[in-house]
Amino acid sequence: MSQYDTAYASASRDPDAFWADAARHVHWEKPWDRVLDDSRAPFYRWFAGARVNTCYNCLDRHVEAGRGEQDALIYDSPITGTIRHFTYRELLARVAKAAGGLAALGVGKGDRVIIYMPMVPEAIIAMLACARIGAVHSVVFGGFAAHELATRIDDATPKVILSASCGIEPGRVVPYKPLLDKAIALSAAKVGACVILQREQAPAALIEGRDVDWAEWEAAAAPAGCVTVDATDPLYILYTSGTTGEPKGIVRDNGGHLVALAWSMRNIYGVEPGEVFWAASDVGWVVGHSYICYGPLLNGNTSILFEGKPVGTPDAATYWRLIERHQVKVMFTAPTALRAIKQQDPDGQLAGNFDLSRFAALFVAGERGDPDTIRWAERTLGVPVIDHWWQTETGWPINANHRGLGFYPVKHGSPGKPAPGFDVQVVDEAARPVAAGETGAIVIKLPLPPGCFPTLWGHDEAFREKYLTDFPGFYKTGDAGFIDEDGYLFVMSRTDDVINVAGHRLSTGAIEEVLGGHGDVAECAVFGVADPLKGQVPLGLVVLKAGTNRHHAEIIRELVALVRDQIGPVAAFKTAAVVPRLPKTRSGKILRGTMQKIADGAPWAMPATIDDPATLDDVGVALRGAGYAPDQKAEPA
Repeated sequence: MSQYDTAYASASRDPDAFWADAARHVHWEKPWDRVLDDSRAPFYRWFAGARVNTCYNCLDRHVEAGRGEQDALIYDSPITGTIRHFTYRELLARVAKAAGGLAALGVGKGDRVIIYMPMVPEAIIAMLACARIGAVHSVVFGGFAAHELATRIDDATPKVILSASCGIEPGRVVPYKPLLDKAIALSAAKVGACVILQREQAPAALIEGRDVDWAEWEAAAAPAGCVTVDATDPLYILYTSGTTGEPKGIVRDNGGHLVALAWSMRNIYGVEPGEVFWAASDVGWVVGHSYICYGPLLNGNTSILFEGKPVGTPDAATYWRLIERHQVKVMFTAPTALRAIKQQDPDGQLAGNFDLSRFAALFVAGERGDPDTIRWAERTLGVPVIDHWWQTETGWPINANHRGLGFYPVKHGSPGKPAPGFDVQVVDEAARPVAAGETGAIVIKLPLPPGCFPTLWGHDEAFREKYLTDFPGFYKTGDAGFIDEDGYLFVMSRTDDVINVAGHRLSTGAIEEVLGGHGDVAECAVFGVADPLKGQVPLGLVVLKAGTNRHHAEIIRELVALVRDQIGPVAAFKTAAVVPRLPKTRSGKILRGTMQKIADGAPWAMPATIDDPATLDDVGVALRGAGYAPDQKAEPA
């Protein structure tokens, strides 16, 4: 048996023993009474009775062990032309002061703090400062609309909000303070104080009696020590976009989270203490929580905090430039970032201008890693490119090829096999297992392993109803796909993205895989549109590679023929259009559901998470040219 097979079998056979052994890599103030407390199933609790502090595990213990002069965090901001290094000792000093500043504002164990900040070091400092004193942080993506921020304020009821005067996007400055002021005015919950980091690009006027200048606040604070909490106490709340308008606050505990992240850094990403790890994400998303902030610091790595974009800051070589500059060992990004680079540099020539000899592996997640993009990255970088799959709810990878345990063979289009502790199955609507290779709903047998969410903030019943009711005994991932005869999972689409064409259930991801394999296509999106005869038919939107100057109609004819050849006439794929860009969330997810509503002329609202609203105008033009999208404006959000 391989190391991976041995680990997976061990976790399945005796999960208590497996996770107790994994927990040796965490410093506990008091050990647990029970590894898994299932007395209130399905509300499972890991390491019940244990006492711990997350900040101590991420900072103090490394300084005490002699790692204090190693870089903990490197802030690289091509948008502002800034690079700053923070050693573990320096970061600890800043965090202790910020924690003391929070305590001086009346924040204590269990109190909530909202962090509404751009990608600056103070965002990481804020998270760790909350963890240090047992407060519960909730990071809201900087620049989120006032209404969306207000719903999170009302749900989390924070004592304090930590924010900044502005964020900086390519070519524009986004003032945060007006959004923050409006959100507080809209919310029913009363916020005691706002601490504002003034950025020189757009300083903000402060409201006397409520707002505090960050620099003055941190300078005046007395350093705070670590407050021990229960392993089952919440570390943070992270809100995800729901369909009901009701905020969905994912809760993360302290103990199980530490154990899972420590295990994943060593065994999935395969990085050793002292090595440089870069997750090119945002602190507003789960990747930023797990693998910019907590995971790398817990493991004694140097973490990169990147304020920029994969293209345009300044060019499509930004990623390779940073890998060389900071001697990155392992990187994590989204497939959509690679597709953006590939669109600008189809032959991958720019990477050859940099010394990437220390670079060992690239992991991708967030959107399905289509085979064409993965192969392009493999050719361009000459290292393993590993697609893996997980969710905000789980907090760490569900399925992945495990670098630290020795890679098994890659199958393009698959995120591999499940991580230890995850019993992943594919079932039909009656929760019955389907045959190998047959598409169904992807579910995970309960209990979920350490690190996964125990509930939704303040909404136990909604947790049970949304995730545990449709498939009793399982967690519903909301994704659809299949497991092949070798045990590899293929995540093809969200369950909502499976379309029904004249009674045939088709995965949009399978059609996207075909379109993405065309030589002129940089990226694509497929979604179902209403059809009076077949119920639904697939429609494709494609972005072409830079420099493509062929007639669009000719390319579309080839795409239709490709789908007919590789999937068959049953797909009924006859319509595609070329667009300059695809509409995406700030985390890189393509907004297929919104495009479908526009195409069908159904009511739709501008998504709060959209990166660039103008992309939907481009989509509307293309859809109308294809005979869809009767004129309709977005409804007020």
